[in-house]
Amino acid sequence: MTQPFRYTLKATDGAARLGEIETPRGVIRTPAFMPVGTAGTVKGMYPAQVRELGADIILGNTYHLMLRPGAERVAALGGLHEFARWPHPILTDSGGFQVMSLASLRKMSEKGVTFRSHVDGAYFELTPERSIEIQGLLGADIQMQLDECVRLPAPKDEIARALRLSLRWAERSKRAFESQPEGRALFGIVQGGDDPELRIESARGLVDIGFPGYSIGGLAVGEPQDVMLRMIETVGPVLPADKPRYLMGVGTPDDILESVARGIDMFDCVMPTRAGRHAQAFTRFGKINLKNARHADDPRPLDAESDCPAARDYSRAYLHHLVRCEEMLGSMLLTWVNLAYYQSLMAGIRAAIAEGRFEAYRAQVREGWTRGDLPPR
Repeated sequence: MTQPFRYTLKATDGAARLGEIETPRGVIRTPAFMPVGTAGTVKGMYPAQVRELGADIILGNTYHLMLRPGAERVAALGGLHEFARWPHPILTDSGGFQVMSLASLRKMSEKGVTFRSHVDGAYFELTPERSIEIQGLLGADIQMQLDECVRLPAPKDEIARALRLSLRWAERSKRAFESQPEGRALFGIVQGGDDPELRIESARGLVDIGFPGYSIGGLAVGEPQDVMLRMIETVGPVLPADKPRYLMGVGTPDDILESVARGIDMFDCVMPTRAGRHAQAFTRFGKINLKNARHADDPRPLDAESDCPAARDYSRAYLHHLVRCEEMLGSMLLTWVNLAYYQSLMAGIRAAIAEGRFEAYRAQVREGWTRGDLPPR
């Protein structure tokens, strides 16, 4: 018998939640950070490395994979897990956000969205049914409904129109998902921009439809952090306590700490991998820019106490040299550093919630960032 999808809330500390998501491909410990494998790969990392850092799940991108190499081709080759050599859980987004942000000549309708690919200019149509079909062909363990994400700021009537369309698409997505194998899950996506009333309307509508998990979308798109956090606080009481809550596309380590404090269970973001390719390292001392000339003669590692070899065994001077020479190894090592830090942060969060000391842990982490780690004079 196939293992069903199941979320268990194991402990709380204030609004912070410790839990587990059971899937046929393994357990996801929450709060969880999901490294982003946009096109079937977490950029700059071997899959085994990502797993060794503590990731229980990665994210794949429906938009990019439908364009290249194509969902039907991936399915014929055994599905995304086999294709990417990642036998653990995978979450896929719906493709809607990338259509809005990357594709050109978009045309929205009740049926779905037609668009021209940013890769070769070919026309595609993405409907709720086709999005679910693609995610099913990829074999994703957790899938997302198709929604319309409105750029902020936007007029209230435009935000309302998009969220009500997204609710209708949520119903269609759920119907399309019914034919998929047991053990997979479909999440609804709360929209509503920066308007509390609309956020509540969206959340209530999704709860009425009924999903095994709920995502909060349309945030971390340029609005101030306090707006994002206020929307999380608005939506939290509406969402079922016995279902996982996923904040899409977030974010910085500080965003994660603040969102966990408000009841969020799952996160994804390209930030640690993208920052690694742009000479930025996330550490317990804060963010370090390896492009800065002050690192050229610094023999210290980024963090002598880190469990990550990239942070512990290479000097800042060497990392600076790699970055300045645009050597591929520099991006790879800094991506390794960043993903290690993110997973270490999540492990610390989970331990702190289990022991009832999350607030103390949050203060300790933020104090480390404030104190910093400047090179010796």
